[in-house]
Amino acid sequence: MTSALPIAALPKVLLHDHLDGGLRPETIVELAAEVGHTLPTTDPEELRRWFFEAADSGTLVRYLETFDHTIAVMQTRDGLARVAREAVVDLAADGVVYAEQRWAPEQHLTAGLTLQDAVDAVQEGLEQGVAEAAAAGRTIRVGQLITAMRHADRWEEIVELALANRDRGVVGFDIAGAEAGFPPSRFPQAWRTLNDAGFPTTIHAGEADGVESISEAVHLGQASRIGHGARIVEDIEDLGTDAPRFGRVAHWVRDNQIPLELCPSSNLQTGIAATIAEHPISALRDLDFAVTVNTDNRLMSATSMTREMTLLVDEAGWTLDDLRDATLAAAWSAFIHHDERHALGEQILAGYAAVAEQ
Repeated sequence: MTSALPIAALPKVLLHDHLDGGLRPETIVELAAEVGHTLPTTDPEELRRWFFEAADSGTLVRYLETFDHTIAVMQTRDGLARVAREAVVDLAADGVVYAEQRWAPEQHLTAGLTLQDAVDAVQEGLEQGVAEAAAAGRTIRVGQLITAMRHADRWEEIVELALANRDRGVVGFDIAGAEAGFPPSRFPQAWRTLNDAGFPTTIHAGEADGVESISEAVHLGQASRIGHGARIVEDIEDLGTDAPRFGRVAHWVRDNQIPLELCPSSNLQTGIAATIAEHPISALRDLDFAVTVNTDNRLMSATSMTREMTLLVDEAGWTLDDLRDATLAAAWSAFIHHDERHALGEQILAGYAAVAEQ
């Protein structure tokens, strides 16, 4: 079944999308040839299928192998800039009007770039992408989310990098990677520094680990948003009944309307749910959590914002109003200033009204 709603035409806000998880297969092939990196195949369509099948295999080893290939071709200034530019163009073509691209600069230094070189290259590419989209008649705004890898010991250094670039395109900070065993409490000073500087933070939590991970993210990490957060349902008893009972963490997240950056297709691949219909996003929406719809890794999940929304409509019964509300929640959760959020919200409302009149 295909949704009858004109979802492709809707304005979209994307808060959780990894730069190294959204490359064009054609670009991977070309950049790999330039740097001498060996790929599973050099046929772009075969490579596209390989990425999805490896990520969908159910084995962590194969899933992580996919990023070995994308990161390998993102080690030069030109490679980083090209990937960033193309990401913006692709998102704009999908109707995304605001996006935050998250990535870990520490993973892009093997060819001699410094951390600052890498940030500069990505910012250059993002700005080129915005200009290219504008030339094609599409408006999009994009910011960088600087990520520290959870298993590494560079959190405080990456925090300083993010803060040094806060007025040059970097809008927030994140930690990503192996969630279980690498909690925010590994480097408490990093969160104190971010909080003292008044800098927005989103933390991957509630994806590969449970409620305690979410608790540390919102309390110790003082996260403004939760990356994924789907496993918050483990803190809700009698979910799906008329009288659900909330644990302290679930109460905190809902009471404070801390946005959940949910990624339906990706979450299926990591075992959070078996089907889109069973994904916690709908139950959390019904309980008035601040849910947002995201892609996570567009290449690995063979997805887009249009596809994610279409799946929710076709398989979980979402309506145009549901999509609008989730998009507005994302707009009001963007790491931009209040007046800018307000303008973004007005843009969303106008776009949805135009589609509704068709």
